[in-house]
Amino acid sequence: MAQRQGGKVIKHQQTIEQSAGNQRSVHQGSINQGWWEAACRVDSPNQDQRPEGEVSLLLLHAISLPPGQFHGDAIEALFLNRLDPDADKFFSEIAHLRVSAHLLIRRDGKCVQFVSFEARAWHAGRSHWFDAHVEQWRQALNDFSVGIELEGDDETPFTQAQYHALACVTKTLMDCYPSLTPERITSHAQVAPLRKTDPGPAFDWKYFRGCLAKQPSKTFKTVV
Repeated sequence: MAQRQGGKVIKHQQTIEQSAGNQRSVHQGSINQGWWEAACRVDSPNQDQRPEGEVSLLLLHAISLPPGQFHGDAIEALFLNRLDPDADKFFSEIAHLRVSAHLLIRRDGKCVQFVSFEARAWHAGRSHWFDAHVEQWRQALNDFSVGIELEGDDETPFTQAQYHALACVTKTLMDCYPSLTPERITSHAQVAPLRKTDPGPAFDWKYFRGCLAKQPSKTFKTVV
């Protein structure tokens, strides 16, 4: 399902030139009333109020619409309930869904935020996660998680710009929500293994964690 440029799989090293300018424009920023100032804000109707309790889980997803194709506006259309079912055969199968993520990270590293981190986005679906801190399985993950979508698929390597932006927002979230630790970052595939595979084997966890470790140690407070 992957879309390759020039018939070649794009490796991290091959995207350095593409991402260099984007890295200068993506900064760690701050979170103001649940909105990350480094992202473009587009409000999705697919959200509701979180129950009481602090954000303590980060779920990483991957999405491409149509599958294996990048750079269009279909992802935004899906999260805004505006996806045209006649535009693509696959769209006719998913246009009825009411889903969202807090944040989308495009191939060029640009970020779009659809839901405040203080609100509940509809991204996890039927899922469960073992919370080692309390030694029990937890469900209803949307209640206490942040969902981040990376534009991509299971086969195509993600870009350096995406890893950089993901590390930036992850560090900012960890500073704002102390319960969100590196051990509480996981994938959609891990919490819904019978249904989901994303972000898939193309996601380089070691590289991402290395990018995260290099983020500057600053403290950002949520502005209420």
